[in-house]
Amino acid sequence: MRLFIFGLGYAASAIADASGWPILATTRDGRAGTIRFDDDAAVRAGLAAATHVLSSVPPGENDPVLARYGDALDGRWLGYLSSTGVYGDAGGAWVDESAPIRGRRPARNAADAAWLAHGARVFRLPGIYGPGRSPLDRVAAGTAHRTRLADQVFSRIHVADIASGVVAGFTAPPGAYNLADDLPTSQDCVIEQAAAMLGVPPPAVVELASLSPAARAFYAENRRVANGKAKRVLGWRPLYPDYRLGLRAVSATMSPAAASAAPAAAKSDQR
Repeated sequence: MRLFIFGLGYAASAIADASGWPILATTRDGRAGTIRFDDDAAVRAGLAAATHVLSSVPPGENDPVLARYGDALDGRWLGYLSSTGVYGDAGGAWVDESAPIRGRRPARNAADAAWLAHGARVFRLPGIYGPGRSPLDRVAAGTAHRTRLADQVFSRIHVADIASGVVAGFTAPPGAYNLADDLPTSQDCVIEQAAAMLGVPPPAVVELASLSPAARAFYAENRRVANGKAKRVLGWRPLYPDYRLGLRAVSATMSPAAASAAPAAAKSDQR
């Protein structure tokens, strides 16, 4: 088995490690051990040798992988890392893979549909966190905030659970699969838990108007993501079914220097 990955980013790197297979992957700069996405000859040679192909490349005006290399994908296992953002705002209700696609980004919706039409396993992911990229890191860096929007909830997924879900999907039929934890909750709950674990006061409350357009758009959506299909069809279970367990695992990977920087950062955020 050989896995070809388009876009060796944070989640895709964890999947590569979890697979245990020989890997060839693309990056924008073709850094050591990878090839450039636009190196057609190298990419097509890699695809010809691959049994499984995974894309984590987000769409632009269209899906760049399907647009450039779609003709070289037939006959292989296909996987695509999509987003639960394709469901749009659900008013806090639960959504599963049968929910209508009405996300606010048409290109993302179209890419999700295009990969499904190509026979891929489309893994729809909520907020991703893990070592080096978590609420603990944001609290420690002084960049976290609260909003007091208690009724705004969202799901999340530890990067290790993405990896185990995709690997479980290597033997699964094509289709869409939500990979999410079991406990959707508000952003404030997660940030306050992170602050408590670091032994610092929770960060300041901010007004939505002061946030970037992207952040305001995030808070405009409200949904709980159901993961029952992934459990039933893939036989998958999240190792970190709630944010408390996931943050505890991340905390164990943080350096003492990062953790000790948290009090000063948190106090600075209060001003």
